Amino acid sequence: MGQSVTEKLIASHLVAGKCLPGEEVGIRIDQTLTQDATGTMAYLEFEAMGVSEVKTELSVSYVDHNTIQLGFENADDHRYLQSVAEKFGIYFSRAGNGICHQVHLERFGRPGKTLIGSDSHTPTAGALGMLAIGAGGLDVALAMAGEPFYFTYPRVARVNLHGFLPPWVTAKDVILYLLKILTTRGNVGWVLEYGGEGVGRLSVPERATIANMGAELGVTTSIFPSDEITEKFLLSQGRKEDWMPLVADAGTIYDRVLDIDLSALEPLAACPHSPDNVKPVREIGLVEVDQVCIGSCTNSSYKDLATVASILKGKKVHPRVSLVIAPGSRQVLSAISRDGYLTYLIEAGARIMESACGFCIGVGQSPPSGGVSLRTSNRNFYGRSGTRDAQVYLVSPEVAAVAALTGKILDPREAGITYPQVMLPDFFPIDDGMIIPPKTPQERERVEIIRGPNIGLPPVNEPLSRDISGIVTIKLGDKITTDHIIPGGERMKYRSNIARYADFVFEVIDSSFSTRAKAIKEKGYANIIVAGLSYGQGSSREHAAICPMYLGVKVVLARSFERIHAANLVNFGILPLTFLNEGDYFRIREGDALNITDIKGRLERSEEIVIENVTQGVSFSVGYTLTEREKNLIIAGGALNARKK
Repeated sequence: MGQSVTEKLIASHLVAGKCLPGEEVGIRIDQTLTQDATGTMAYLEFEAMGVSEVKTELSVSYVDHNTIQLGFENADDHRYLQSVAEKFGIYFSRAGNGICHQVHLERFGRPGKTLIGSDSHTPTAGALGMLAIGAGGLDVALAMAGEPFYFTYPRVARVNLHGFLPPWVTAKDVILYLLKILTTRGNVGWVLEYGGEGVGRLSVPERATIANMGAELGVTTSIFPSDEITEKFLLSQGRKEDWMPLVADAGTIYDRVLDIDLSALEPLAACPHSPDNVKPVREIGLVEVDQVCIGSCTNSSYKDLATVASILKGKKVHPRVSLVIAPGSRQVLSAISRDGYLTYLIEAGARIMESACGFCIGVGQSPPSGGVSLRTSNRNFYGRSGTRDAQVYLVSPEVAAVAALTGKILDPREAGITYPQVMLPDFFPIDDGMIIPPKTPQERERVEIIRGPNIGLPPVNEPLSRDISGIVTIKLGDKITTDHIIPGGERMKYRSNIARYADFVFEVIDSSFSTRAKAIKEKGYANIIVAGLSYGQGSSREHAAICPMYLGVKVVLARSFERIHAANLVNFGILPLTFLNEGDYFRIREGDALNITDIKGRLERSEEIVIENVTQGVSFSVGYTLTEREKNLIIAGGALNARKK
């Protein structure tokens, strides 16, 4: 029986466990990436491990999120990150060089390698035939210290692409179609591996768009083969020597097979407020548009922006629309300038933003009150744009460009515009001048790490108590994202100051949560969060676990969890428990007092945990899906405690 690309990559890096679906495995990590919103805490955690240098083949620290630098906090973080990179042997990509995923594709990604990153869209590099997985910052810090990365051995679904994409239908529509049929929940523990003759008709940037938004499905990662298309891309980057072929064997048996006829797809849009609320653009109606934002790690490549520029050439943006363009990297900006496309964009009335995450994470370009914003990014969660009552749609660059011209959501096939054909350059402009390479060991000895007043130490939890007496501090519904738990946007500047950042836990849903949680903690009780299905969707931000831990949250009781957030909870000693009977979820109320006894013993004996609802006078059993390693982390009070021990 043949092996899939996924199986080959895991087997070649396996250091612990058995390659059986559902079993925990540990793999050797070749590369890591961080970005500045998650990186500061990750490197503080790395420092706490007492390691003298990174143990990976290559680690890169990117500055791409908090580049507006309102106040001193962001600038201090960036200075800290640069000094840490110099101290420990890490590449440092400076602010303005580009979005981590785009730059990593261009300059560092290699077929056959493993990569984890403290950003949920790290699977973008799966477009190059890498095993690229998003993780919490502590998992990345552990990998940099030479530890294996642990995860559940996945089930693999083969996605066969057939035929050709018609004009005005794009790679964005492929992944939106998958989100429509698979949704954002129920896909934990799966990998999507792409194949079929249609794959050979997709460029690496197009593959990257699909792999990038696989994160919204909740899968472990997405992987494309490394073929002649991959080789051509690496050649255009001056990195032909980094290429190696990597394809699935004939006769490979997959756990599931999906077939997609590319020629049958049409322009799609994810409507407010979820990436899986997908409809054909033609069915939405002629909704007036206030803002169009083109960029993000999903759709900011040369091909994306050159196509948009060709659509806009010789025309003007609708007077009601603010059009924002953010190239994914300095290389993309340089290339579209070299080839004349930047001029078309400027002459049409586009506003050219920095090569950074920006509007995608709610840092700048918030829509007007009640405004409609079409974006080429990957998430449209409630409030993420910075305007709570905004209506954000996720679309392809082509649909976005037509909306910028017409002032309304319109099927681009009905716009009377000839679809432009854009060819990728044979060679891109190569300039790594804004990537600072690692220093020599002798130079590193003289480096002093710079810490501003906003940078604190990573908080450490207490070991697990035998019994927990707590209060249900908040009860939540389904599909609660990490944006709901701890906001991004303007609040991100406090990510290295947990005492301050914790003030904003659940701010989007209940601004009184942190005050109530502190009061409960001061009375000697634990805070307990109750949630519905798919708790912890979205970003990999480990602060959605760290800040609740700081406030005294000991248990999260949910109907189901998403992978990265569940791992982050364990890493910081918060016990993730699941309802065995959905009636117990609907019965429990906010404010209920709960007692949980003999927790450590039940974990060690792999027994169900019993919760007594003191307020209602009932008891019920709950479950958990923890490996022996994870149980030990919980008992120790988190991964940092366990490593020190």
